[in-house]
Amino acid sequence: MTDFETLLGGIADDGTAYHIAIAEDWLQGRTAYGGLAAAICVESAMRRFPGMPPLRSAQFSFVGPAIGTLTARPTMLRQGKSTSFVAVDLSGEAGLATRATFCFAAARASTLHRPAPAAPQVPSWEKSPEFYQSKLANFVDHFEHRMAGGRRPFEGSEEWAFLIWARHVGAAPASITSLIALADVLPPAAMVKFKQFVPLSTISWTIDLLTDPPRTEGWWLLSSQADAAVHGYTTQAMAIWDARGKAVAVGRQSIAIFV
Repeated sequence: MTDFETLLGGIADDGTAYHIAIAEDWLQGRTAYGGLAAAICVESAMRRFPGMPPLRSAQFSFVGPAIGTLTARPTMLRQGKSTSFVAVDLSGEAGLATRATFCFAAARASTLHRPAPAAPQVPSWEKSPEFYQSKLANFVDHFEHRMAGGRRPFEGSEEWAFLIWARHVGAAPASITSLIALADVLPPAAMVKFKQFVPLSTISWTIDLLTDPPRTEGWWLLSSQADAAVHGYTTQAMAIWDARGKAVAVGRQSIAIFV
């Protein structure tokens, strides 16, 4: 397998765009794992425009399959005194794969303060069982997954939620890019309803960062809660905490379910 840090090290810069070949062990069906595509977009933005403030918000539209050698083209949309907006188009052999928009913004003084909810009380990762009972996609082997609560995929449950401990195999250094790559590792929460694999595809993903820089002891606590499933689409709320229980990010996804 090609670990995450080695994969990023293989990104080539031609001066206008970044190019990277995706190995089969990072595939999710016929396309690159969505979290990896998102992480490549983030990495290319930060490489093209170094010295920006921390990433605060990211939006990803998964337009088509990310196949073969991928090309990321970052564009500065607007750069202000404390806030910068960057767009990235990620394309492959099948055309446009992912369109991303990022907001990088410096911290500012404010009288308003309300901390995000602390992590739920769960067993430690050492005391949590393996999450997956069968492998769903090639990329899964690049992460460790422990069941901290909720249910497993294909249990036909009424709970509609996943809660797991996860980390990169080899414990990749905590960085915004490695966090984005891991943040999409959970399957859609609606999969808990089915008793066998069903085809699905993430349409869009928004993630808002609550702290900078991200720090953890290798493991992150991830939750996913489906809040609607209508007309062949499901939406879900997501959250991430560090190993000490501090909220790191919240997000939402819209997913097409083909059944």
